Amino acid sequence: MDPANYRARLLRDIVQDYFLPVFCWRCILSYLPYRLGVLSVPTYPFFVILWITTRSKIIEAQRERRARALNAKSIPCVQGKWPGNVDILLKMMRAFKTSYVLDVYLQLFEEYQCTTLNLRLLWRDNIISMDKEHMKFVLATGFQHFWRGRAQKERMELFFGEGIFNRDDEMWKMHRSTARPFFARERIEDFEIFERHCAHTLSILGALAASHTPCEAQDLYGRFSLDTASEFLFGKNLETLSASLPAAASAALGPKGSATADPFGSFAHAFESAQLNITARGRLGAIWPLFELFTDKNAAHSKIINRWLEPLVQRALDTKAAMETAGIASPIAEKNFIQHLADSTDDPILIRDQLLSMLLAARDTTACTLTYITYLLALHPDVLRKLRHEVLQTCGPITVPTLDQLRSMKYMRAVINETLRLFPPVPLNVRETRDAAVLLPPPDDTHAADARPLYMPARTTITYLPLLTQRNAALWGTDADVFDPERWTDPARVARFVAQPTMFTPFSAGPRICIGQNYAYNEMSYFLVRLLQQFDGFSLAPEVQPAASLPPADWKGRKGRQAYERIWPAAALTLYVKGGLWVRYHRATNS
Repeated sequence: MDPANYRARLLRDIVQDYFLPVFCWRCILSYLPYRLGVLSVPTYPFFVILWITTRSKIIEAQRERRARALNAKSIPCVQGKWPGNVDILLKMMRAFKTSYVLDVYLQLFEEYQCTTLNLRLLWRDNIISMDKEHMKFVLATGFQHFWRGRAQKERMELFFGEGIFNRDDEMWKMHRSTARPFFARERIEDFEIFERHCAHTLSILGALAASHTPCEAQDLYGRFSLDTASEFLFGKNLETLSASLPAAASAALGPKGSATADPFGSFAHAFESAQLNITARGRLGAIWPLFELFTDKNAAHSKIINRWLEPLVQRALDTKAAMETAGIASPIAEKNFIQHLADSTDDPILIRDQLLSMLLAARDTTACTLTYITYLLALHPDVLRKLRHEVLQTCGPITVPTLDQLRSMKYMRAVINETLRLFPPVPLNVRETRDAAVLLPPPDDTHAADARPLYMPARTTITYLPLLTQRNAALWGTDADVFDPERWTDPARVARFVAQPTMFTPFSAGPRICIGQNYAYNEMSYFLVRLLQQFDGFSLAPEVQPAASLPPADWKGRKGRQAYERIWPAAALTLYVKGGLWVRYHRATNS
């Protein structure tokens, strides 16, 4: 079924789950020797629930038999008080509005004392896992058993369409092979683009610092990343750094941060609103189309996004046509990414969708990590001093860094990795089993006496949670919630990660590992060098933070980072800071 036709899928489910039992119950009533009259009306929903529950129990029993036959066991299931775990779903939906990022899932793992659970919402299997062995199996060793899946494609179709994040198999392989040459070493080691956009960004920060005005760092880093990525990929700077910036104490609360009322603000609002809507759909599960029967909530957002991207696509196709007419052919080394895409296909929609996927990855990964690094350095001035000392010792106060210098800064990489550990840009992701059941390896918390695999049904989604895995005290020690870059310079602790690499997967793993991770490390390292050459301190400005984005008071009663967090981390496809990160930058006296 076409993933864009979600209404047809919903109609099929309604017929199967509701109309069929209603029809059967009507037939049963017609054969009864007496008539219930109006009293028959309330019996219909009761019979529908009985029908679905009975069918669910039968399916569960069949799976139990299959699992036993394979010497496996079922995944522990959440037990609600209402049929279909409706009470659990409602409780989760309420909690998502005010809870710390992924804490809704963590509380369930703590309650059931395990690392992999079946939520079984509305009688449908829905697996969640923070188990590193299961993440390893889904991403790498059992990769062939999983795909993005029908449900995820349906939620994301209008936004991502034919892009790499929404496709599997041959289409995914084509996208990946097309993109790989543009992240080759010789391309990502060209720092000229980084330098131009760093200089623009730092000039903005310098002007704000001179007047002691707070800056919305998340927004600024997003613009830096977007302008850099657009020039790298398209050969055209989108010039978002030249647009109006959010103003301290008066900026509107945007979907994922702050908002501005200008053309770029409309693009950012649409870009982020579409991500929020996809996340909301995922939380609702298969019933999300009920809330979008007449209007796809992402339709308006996609129109705004496409108005930005389609001129770039058309320019590339026009350039291709002109070169073909002139009989000119350029080698791949002389092309940018969009030119290479245009040479590969004449389909403007395919080109546009792939561009959007690459923009999301390039913008959100870098912007998210730089935002949280700035936040953590503001909280840990001792780490900031040590990192800045390394920068000045290696590069001096004004020298443009080289690749060798970036690679030599071990503490810089430790700070980046520790930030990625605590705040991975993609804190959760989803896969789906194909048309056959699979056996997940025994989870980390399994006792030797019952080291059986877990039976996972066919066509079942699994949501794996890197953020929780990377903060798991069983893997990282009792200080797992603490920001401590030294864990990446301590040989004993590093050896533990090397032995179990899926403890840390901010760029995913296996065949779908991020091909742009080295580009991201280079960009973040380069920016931090240039930033710390000019600035020696950051301080949070909670007085200008939108009130609705301050951490709720009840977080202090929970364990972990939320007890002392100064900002509100949240997730919608990628991680962000609710309301943005408002910071005062302090100019260094030696710059």
